[in-house]
Amino acid sequence: MFNSLSDRLQGTFDKLRGKGRLTEDDINSAMREIRMALLEADVNYRVVKTFVSACKEKCMTSEVLDSLTPAQNVVMIVLDQLTKLLGSTESKLVLAQNRTPNVIMLVGLQGSGKTTAAAKLAYLLKGQGHSPLLAACDTHRPAAADQLQTLGNEISVPVFRGDGKDAVAVARDSIQEAVDHLNDIVIVDTAGRLQVDEEMMQEAVDIKSAVKPDQILMVVDAMTGQDIVNVVREFAERVDFDGVIMSKLDGDARGGGALSVREVTGKPIKFVSMGEKPDSLEVFHPDRMAKRILGMGDVYGIIEQAQKVADEKQVEDAERMLLEGFTMDDYLGQLQQIRKMGGLQKMIGMLPGGERMLQQAGNQADESQLTKVESIIRSMTKEERKKPKKINGQRRKRIAAGSGHTVQDVNQVLKQWDQMNKMMGKMRQMTQVSPKGKKKGSTSRKQMRQMRGMMKNMGIGGMNGLGNMDMDQIAKLGGKKF
Repeated sequence: MFNSLSDRLQGTFDKLRGKGRLTEDDINSAMREIRMALLEADVNYRVVKTFVSACKEKCMTSEVLDSLTPAQNVVMIVLDQLTKLLGSTESKLVLAQNRTPNVIMLVGLQGSGKTTAAAKLAYLLKGQGHSPLLAACDTHRPAAADQLQTLGNEISVPVFRGDGKDAVAVARDSIQEAVDHLNDIVIVDTAGRLQVDEEMMQEAVDIKSAVKPDQILMVVDAMTGQDIVNVVREFAERVDFDGVIMSKLDGDARGGGALSVREVTGKPIKFVSMGEKPDSLEVFHPDRMAKRILGMGDVYGIIEQAQKVADEKQVEDAERMLLEGFTMDDYLGQLQQIRKMGGLQKMIGMLPGGERMLQQAGNQADESQLTKVESIIRSMTKEERKKPKKINGQRRKRIAAGSGHTVQDVNQVLKQWDQMNKMMGKMRQMTQVSPKGKKKGSTSRKQMRQMRGMMKNMGIGGMNGLGNMDMDQIAKLGGKKF
């Protein structure tokens, strides 16, 4: 979503880096460019004015202008102010300890993605060990309850529909339903409403009075721009929410709403939705988002995604790769791990300069690239997968024909495998393990256990494939070091 903004800001910083020392005119020029970039991203103009003023004030000091690395100091000041704009620190979902069930009420405009967000939140909480219940309180939109039921079935979370006529009654009865079936959290999905619709706004107030929610979360479409001020003001006055779920953050719009909402509402962004899948709702980290916008990547995010899909078998497989070498089946496993971690585009987007890479790569970084490599590997025989070096010219032609791709595509996959295999060889030498699994020199079982633990903590099963998805291409796309 922030591709254009990120590119503009990085371009501004590149100009500053090209200067040995900075003058006040250089700072003024950079601040004007940052102001225009934010306004064009549809960030609220009052927010932009406050943000740029704070940045300029901190940059116009002798500590910055007279330093040996003034450009880097400016970047860090903008990063710090952007982090503050987004909320400074992570805001966790607060649940009452002395009440069962806890009630979470979702409100928002029509089409903001509340029903989908309700299901994603239920999936997230279920993964944390809770037993959520979804309450279908949108009695106005046709098939709204059916949509929630379908989503609930997909994630194996029960849905309470009640009589389907009185939203307040459905919300109230869902509490007893949760008590009867030992659900510890009720997520109330309310109807979408306009801030000018008095009847619908009153219904939200009535539901709040009936269920006394522990948390009220407003679902805000990230594509909302300047109008976000008017949208949230009415909800804040009538319902008073505790935090924001930012939906559709993976869209192509300018994303001004995402940057404005914290400053405008005074309420923290608690979650962001980065896709359509149930597991695409993530806890919002202001510092990480700020770094991604400035092209610094989100390494912690990659590690977290890897840890989500890592298990003991993958750690054992990683150890086997060190001992026995890297096969095409291992490579195929890495591609499948990337899919589980959210796909190639999501992973590249978290790398330093990732947003710029994706913008320049176009469709070269989409899911079809993974599919192409998978089809080529699956067209190999078991022997070829185990010993790829046996694949001669005649076999490459057969594999290309069987997979529906060119010989050049097959060559590229084999080149990627060779890079990965060489890296495994270097790791093997570092740990002093021979290909046959025999210890060389002073390598001990203790060292192997330590490396095994490191692999598990880093989620190496998922990281390997990411690092070797067309490395030459990614290196060219990055443009520069970060």
